[in-house]
Amino acid sequence: MVTGMARVARLVAVACVFLATACTVGHPAKSGAGTPAGPAFAPGAAYTGGGCGATRLLRGAAPAWASAANPPPIRYALAERGQVAGFLFGYPLMAGNPRPYSDKIFWVVAHPRDGLPLRLTGHPLGAATPVVSSTWPADSAPGEIYPSEIVAPSPGCWQFTLSWNGHTDTVDLWYVRHQ
Repeated sequence: MVTGMARVARLVAVACVFLATACTVGHPAKSGAGTPAGPAFAPGAAYTGGGCGATRLLRGAAPAWASAANPPPIRYALAERGQVAGFLFGYPLMAGNPRPYSDKIFWVVAHPRDGLPLRLTGHPLGAATPVVSSTWPADSAPGEIYPSEIVAPSPGCWQFTLSWNGHTDTVDLWYVRHQ
């Protein structure tokens, strides 16, 4: 009987290890699914569909540091380090340069601009090319904002590095095919 009990205990332990491993193995993130790792988002905000890569889109309250910019109550992306929020006026974002449609993104940064521009460099997630880049002046108000319009040449998940006044953060954005 002791041998039978030991065998059952061993089987239960193996099953527990298997279940724990199965529940924690990483799976590719689905657009807008789950809660990503990284900085906590603003109280009063909720994850919504439309994200990609490591970035999920939010709707609702913006981070407290963005309040001086009076951001609109629309979908936004919170960058990896939580230092940039991109409010998406053109949702969904469309690849190419569709007219009269606009992919305007209202970037709010957590650290002072001190009159320095925002530099954006992007590429498809997991690929080095093609590369898009743009620079946006620190000439808008209120708050620490940079209005922009990013043109991604092809649909898919694009990763953008944003740099301003010695600070850097990264955001992944989903672009659809223009119809």
